[in-house]
Amino acid sequence: MEFSTNRIPALKTQTIIGGTVFALGLWVAYEIAGMIASGNMRMVEFAALGFAGLAAVVTILRSWRTGFYFFFVWLMFEDLARKYMNNGLVLFFGKDILAALTYVSLYAAIRRGREKTFRPPFLFPLALFVWLGVIQIFNPNSPSPLYGLLGFKVDFFYIPLIWVGYALIRNDEDLRKFLVANCTVAAVIGGVGIIQALVGNSFLNPAVLDRNIAELGNLDKWTPLGGQKFNLPDSIFVSTGRFGEYLVVAFIVVAATLGYLLLSSPKGRKISFAAIAIVAVAILLSGNRGPLVYVAASALVLAVGSLWGMRRGRPESRLLWKALRRSVIVATLALAGVLVMFPDRAGTRIAFYTQTLMPTSSAYEGTWRGWGYPLENLKFAFETPHWILGNGIGVASLGRQYVAEVLHQPPPDVWVEEGFGVLIVELGIIAPFLWLIWSAALLYFCWKVVLTLRGTRFLPLAMAIFWYALLLLILLTWFGFSTYQNYINNAYLWILVGILFRLPDLRNQDTVAVATVLSGAVPAQGA
Repeated sequence: MEFSTNRIPALKTQTIIGGTVFALGLWVAYEIAGMIASGNMRMVEFAALGFAGLAAVVTILRSWRTGFYFFFVWLMFEDLARKYMNNGLVLFFGKDILAALTYVSLYAAIRRGREKTFRPPFLFPLALFVWLGVIQIFNPNSPSPLYGLLGFKVDFFYIPLIWVGYALIRNDEDLRKFLVANCTVAAVIGGVGIIQALVGNSFLNPAVLDRNIAELGNLDKWTPLGGQKFNLPDSIFVSTGRFGEYLVVAFIVVAATLGYLLLSSPKGRKISFAAIAIVAVAILLSGNRGPLVYVAASALVLAVGSLWGMRRGRPESRLLWKALRRSVIVATLALAGVLVMFPDRAGTRIAFYTQTLMPTSSAYEGTWRGWGYPLENLKFAFETPHWILGNGIGVASLGRQYVAEVLHQPPPDVWVEEGFGVLIVELGIIAPFLWLIWSAALLYFCWKVVLTLRGTRFLPLAMAIFWYALLLLILLTWFGFSTYQNYINNAYLWILVGILFRLPDLRNQDTVAVATVLSGAVPAQGA
């Protein structure tokens, strides 16, 4: 057999590469051994994360879909790493690096014609608001452009996820995988929160926390009548508030998943039912009234909206009723089990909810927290300097304490809690109006998509996405802007909106019948 001399340079190149990798491996092993010997485990941890990050970069550039799930998993569990690695600033931006790489990889795939894209019909009013944010980066009233860069990141960096969500879902199988992955993550995060509520916040929390996050977790509350003490779990997150905000979106997505799977596929139903039970118990034990109220409202809206969109007497309508009944039964049994096995833990939280949310209670706070307190905070915005032109984007944003540390100065004293007040403080009096205009445009076009999906297997999911957008952009913004700026809630918004605009394409494919019936019913036509 002849041996081609053309292969000799290639063999030499492979030998050089292999030798280089081997030498690099020996050097890394030597350095890590030295770190371990000196007891510097923190550097070992960062080195491990560095290698994992390098592997993720290579994978993302080769396959943006795999990269998206890398980003998604890190998005969910970044806080856990921050808690155990002293809240390193590099970790704070890890998800953003993964997101940027995913954007680049997807853009390259679109340019090559391998992926589909679309033009959001609400893009123009959204672009007006984004341009206002760009201008406000250079607001002379801002202490530093670093605040502007931070504000721009937390407000706008995840908007391209709308194109990621749109391209991610090519068929029902892609959609099912994404929804089931969400249910799995929700079950894990909710389960950790439940364990912390039952055994204490020492579970999956380091003994010593960075000072920037120490005051956000490991908190306690007392019932106003009787003074019963209970802890507030934070699950894998750095704060109890972020855990509560996550539970809201988790419930909405899991409930939508159950409706979709009952109408389309038996795969993933078990984990979905388990997730709805775990999330329901986690909400009860979270000790936060907001998530409880938002989830109760969401359950009512999704049930009524989904049933409204189904034709009476059709198989899919009966299946949806089954999904609702089973969800209620599973959640009720889970809550009853917690009450029976842990009456003290559950009882103190129920007492707190009833004492503060029942109008007949002397400790009732519903009207004050729902209207009086946000309105008072909104008025404070007009007492801050430069409220007409704004103080610059980012000066009252989530994470501004990190910019203050870099600048070695305290944060600007212009913060308010109410969401539209934050917009006024940062971007000026025009900002709330532009916010409402682009939000109304997004909701209008989302609703048009929902109407096209009436009577199909996609309706529960479409209704859930529309409701989540309405809840986050309007209702929750009234109570505070930090919920929108919370990277998890923000990322979910844009991913889900992108998926919503892809659902009509899936319907047109008509690759799956309207319903895979539990008891052998005939699927409806025209799904």
